[in-house]
Amino acid sequence: QERLVESGGGLVQAGGSLRLSCVDSGRTESPNYMGWFRQAPGKERDFVATIAWNAVNKYYTDSVIDRFTISRDNTKNTMYLQMNSLKPEDTGVYYCGQGPGYALGLRRDQYTNWGQGTQVTVSS
Repeated sequence: QERLVESGGGLVQAGGSLRLSCVDSGRTESPNYMGWFRQAPGKERDFVATIAWNAVNKYYTDSVIDRFTISRDNTKNTMYLQMNSLKPEDTGVYYCGQGPGYALGLRRDQYTNWGQGTQVTVSS
């Protein structure tokens, strides 16, 4: 059973917004870093954003800077991704991941837990 559960995906027109959530429903290992990756059809799972345990240190892939905001609430074991000004190229399955430690997680192989994914579709 997946411990990380994503929600908030859907169909939206270009220019619209969505807010994704990722809840850790299991026994949270702390400290941890978390992140969002996305996978378009026929492509690999690519890095989108990551946030450190302190909720201050963050890093984004260039294509989402100034449009997406990653955040987390450790009291709720929940991470968020606010996505604004969405573009068709943002379409894909969005996965949340979690890894141990105080660092940021930019690489897929750093993560030890993954959610099942939530579909985001942006129409033009």
